[in-house]
Amino acid sequence: MEVTKMLVRELKLKPTKRQEATLNEWLWCLTGVYNWASRKIELDAQDKIYHRKLAFQNSLSGVSKKLDIPSHTIQATILQAYNAWERCFKKVSKQPKLKSVRNKLRSICFPDPLNGKRISENRISLPGLKSVRFYKQDLPEGSIKQARIVKRALGWYCQICIDTVHIFPVENTDEAVGIDTGFKDLAILSTGKKFSNGREFVKGQKRLAQAQRGGRKKLAARLYERISSRRKDYNHKVSRQIVQNFKEIYITNDNLRGQAKIFGKSVSDAGISQLRQFLIYKGAQHSRKVVLVDSKYTTMTCSICGSLTGPTGLSGLVVRTWKCGACGAQHDRDVNAAKVILKSGLGCSLGVLESSG
Repeated sequence: MEVTKMLVRELKLKPTKRQEATLNEWLWCLTGVYNWASRKIELDAQDKIYHRKLAFQNSLSGVSKKLDIPSHTIQATILQAYNAWERCFKKVSKQPKLKSVRNKLRSICFPDPLNGKRISENRISLPGLKSVRFYKQDLPEGSIKQARIVKRALGWYCQICIDTVHIFPVENTDEAVGIDTGFKDLAILSTGKKFSNGREFVKGQKRLAQAQRGGRKKLAARLYERISSRRKDYNHKVSRQIVQNFKEIYITNDNLRGQAKIFGKSVSDAGISQLRQFLIYKGAQHSRKVVLVDSKYTTMTCSICGSLTGPTGLSGLVVRTWKCGACGAQHDRDVNAAKVILKSGLGCSLGVLESSG
């Protein structure tokens, strides 16, 4: 299946010492630009003065030469502050805070940096930096629309957006699947297949916790970055496999914020929210139906007869298999929940019965 879409690829950069010094200087200058724009919007709003986006992004049109930073990059930073305040005015997010030495900007945006030209084998050309080396990797054919350099604990990265024709192998199927999510197993399908969270993630989290307790901030930052990268890659693989093989996908719509209050950090560590996002956007790209289904009663409902005889409460979390008291069916707790989610998504009536005992 051919799909024209925007792909994002991340390159690990190998800048020279001079280029790294330039990037650090730019980040500091752009932090000042962001603070100026943010403060101006805040003060003008107190006087009932509101700016139009296109006019406001050109507010510092003469500063580019003084700072020796590309004008489009300065405009993108001003827009970053503008968009943050716009979300605040719409009451979508909290009031943005000014950046500081410890909390300065971590990214530099280059809108339309290459004018659609290809980059060389292991170099990328960016305004103001000339040619920057990166660790070689295969990149799809297509025009590059924009780039963003990000500073992280593990070094400098460049995220590029490539407009390309992507061939995505999808099965010609009408099959539907229900998906339950969890901490031990990331995704449990109604077919019985389980995608484990993996031992490597558990080991990584333990090492991260040890580094944090020991006050080793740099090591903790590197470990966190490594775990996040591997988690993201794994979620991409899982979501890609599911979208390839099923036409209709029904996934539990758990209240992850509510779960975080009970189970704490384990909820975010599991990457459930990210997997759900990947399924939604991959499904939209490849004409797959992805539906979020209310997870209420899915664990305690028998997928065969609909009786509410399954394990309940926090004490019931340790129960992994159970037998229906009404029809005698034996269930794997998570697979049964996935089957209930599938039937609920398809609109099949389970004829839910109250537990008699």
